[in-house]
Amino acid sequence: MRKLRVPLSNFQFGEISPSLISRTDSKVYSNSAQKVENFFIRAEGGVIKRSGLSNIYEFDTTVDTSKTQQHRIVPFIFSDDERYIISLENLKIRVFRVDTSFNVTLATTITQDSSSAALPFTHDNIHEVTYAQSGDTMFIAHQTFMVRKLVRTGLTSFQVETYTFDQNSANTIVHQPYFSFQTPGMTLDPSATSGSGVTFTTSAAYWDTTGSQSGGDFPDSKHIGINFRYNDSEFQITSVQSTTQATGTIFGNLKRRLKVDSFRTNEGVGTVRVTLLNHGLSASDAFTVADASAVGGIARSNLNGARTVAEVIDDNTFTFTAGANATSATAGGGTPTLETHAPVTGWEEQSYSALRGFPAAVAFHQNRLWYGGTIGQPDGLWASKTATFFNFDVGDAEDDDAIDITTSIGEVNTIRHIISNKDLHVFTSTDEFIVPALQGQVTTPTNASIERQTSFGSSFLRPYIYDGATVFVDSSGAMVREFIFADAVKGYTGQPISTLSSHLINTPIQMSMLSGAIGRAENYLFIVDADGTLAVFNSNRVEQRAGWTQFTSQGSFHSCCVIDTHVYAVVKFDKGDGTNKYFLCEFSNTFNTDLAKTYSGTNGVFSVSSDFANGAVVDVVNGTFYLGSFTVSGGNVDVSSVDSSISSAEIGLKFDVTLKTNPIDAQVADGPLTGQPRTVQRVVLDLNNTLSVTVNNTNLIIRQVTDDMSQPRNAVTGKKEFRLLGFGTDPQVTITQNAPLALQINSIVAEIAF
Repeated sequence: MRKLRVPLSNFQFGEISPSLISRTDSKVYSNSAQKVENFFIRAEGGVIKRSGLSNIYEFDTTVDTSKTQQHRIVPFIFSDDERYIISLENLKIRVFRVDTSFNVTLATTITQDSSSAALPFTHDNIHEVTYAQSGDTMFIAHQTFMVRKLVRTGLTSFQVETYTFDQNSANTIVHQPYFSFQTPGMTLDPSATSGSGVTFTTSAAYWDTTGSQSGGDFPDSKHIGINFRYNDSEFQITSVQSTTQATGTIFGNLKRRLKVDSFRTNEGVGTVRVTLLNHGLSASDAFTVADASAVGGIARSNLNGARTVAEVIDDNTFTFTAGANATSATAGGGTPTLETHAPVTGWEEQSYSALRGFPAAVAFHQNRLWYGGTIGQPDGLWASKTATFFNFDVGDAEDDDAIDITTSIGEVNTIRHIISNKDLHVFTSTDEFIVPALQGQVTTPTNASIERQTSFGSSFLRPYIYDGATVFVDSSGAMVREFIFADAVKGYTGQPISTLSSHLINTPIQMSMLSGAIGRAENYLFIVDADGTLAVFNSNRVEQRAGWTQFTSQGSFHSCCVIDTHVYAVVKFDKGDGTNKYFLCEFSNTFNTDLAKTYSGTNGVFSVSSDFANGAVVDVVNGTFYLGSFTVSGGNVDVSSVDSSISSAEIGLKFDVTLKTNPIDAQVADGPLTGQPRTVQRVVLDLNNTLSVTVNNTNLIIRQVTDDMSQPRNAVTGKKEFRLLGFGTDPQVTITQNAPLALQINSIVAEIAF
């Protein structure tokens, strides 16, 4: 019989897909495992058991298994001293304060906004909302409601407000985006230039006539309350009479600003020629000129004031008679305005409304607030004025004016996420775009452009910047990709990072990222799957390693967020009587069990009625000792039969820990051992600070019978040998635990006989 020692010192590729288990020829094979459950992968290649879940808060939410998420927790960081966990729920927000010692307490619960209206967040949309924070304000966006602001007003006080746009000092202009939703060539004809009760008639069906008619109006029309822009003026609809007629109020006067020097005179003639694209005027129409300057020897006083169209030359030019004759043929007049209510095609409706939808995506980038993707303009992308987050007026396209662009490339791309990186990353339902930062310049209305990079499409999961790349789940919902610039192609790529472990990505519903986990420098990405598991990713781009593991529990994960180096999760647990409740928990190095707390008791009896029902089976740990599993009875856990002297103990729920290697194979002189009967006779584990480990059902012996049993056990650090028996065609090493205690494995060496 021949023997061979096979080192298994590196699990950097984590748990690989079952379809790869037979790929002994792959370099991935020797650096991965068939199952890695409830372990973190360490930078050195070893693994460490995940922390237990401390029980922080029990939600009063009624479990509805039909909903994707009933709680979505996100971080709110105001300063190093003032950090919060935001729980988005059905018609509710709960705010938890995280103090400087990372103690978590409920700060406030919000069920109404500042106007006493119900909150718009529901089980159906909380997993789709996007958010962005600046200072004490978090902007929360979804296509079904106007952006909401969650505003910190004090150490433990918050309120929800509806986002509103700035207005000019005269309240006649709302600085919001506008868009022409009408069909090409459709005209709008106001009946007056100012006032209320003005009739607005369109040349084709346009106005919403939702609901039943009452008298001559449609009181349920979604156009009621919507603002429109008529060239440089604005009005608001107050009632709708038909698909072609509505009534409204004009803010100020209907004015049309002409281009610079759009007047032209001829010597000795009092007729002024006007250039105005699509003017819509007819002969004898009245209008008022304002702000004109002298031109061709005709004084301002003879230009400004009430005038009448003398002749219509074409759609873009007409004439009027001035109060004096010109002394020269000249183009001028400055930048006059015309007060008129001629039918025009250049009219626009506000972009955001209950009729047209609201922004689906929000982000801060280059000191601007960016919105993207409404129902009416799914490919629309808007940026505020610089440092003015409530003004989206494009103005005259000055460098600090607002920006309005689209992602359209022939087909409509529904924007789902906007992520600020070096460039602005725009993720849509079908493609991935960037708004490039050109040669280090800031983005302005004149240089703003959008460029398609890849065509995978994005799911509703909010992407995260991880290790220099923007990581996103593509539209299939089954593949995690990194959006990163590649020098080779001089553009961005969307390389998959979950191919080797695709079975761990199961309808993901949320993503979060941790830098510097468990006191080390590793970065970890967490993806909450719809099946209640947590897929965990770790990579190092320099070393070209990347691997996935899976976290499970007796409950199911529903949300996850990170604050500093602390990882929080909403987990659904059965309290022991069939009653499922949601709990806010933290992955805590203090505990080795889930839903865990430290309980005080007397003579080995602990009251747990506030957390567990009678009949619940819980696990008890006292320092370095595992006392066993106990059934809650009369609201108590009684461990006196094991140790009646203890007055403090960790009580929680044990979770499975499994590291199962790939079938151990090796290359010998006459070929691979694949398919040959062989056995693992001996396994050597390099352990660190370990109190419990089982190798192929053989337990680690921590103590000898001669040891002082009254003293705490010392954790094992160093190499430990396990002798095993049994032949098989594909032998594996399976590492588990029979006690919920500390476990870290640096490497494995297996000795096989064949």
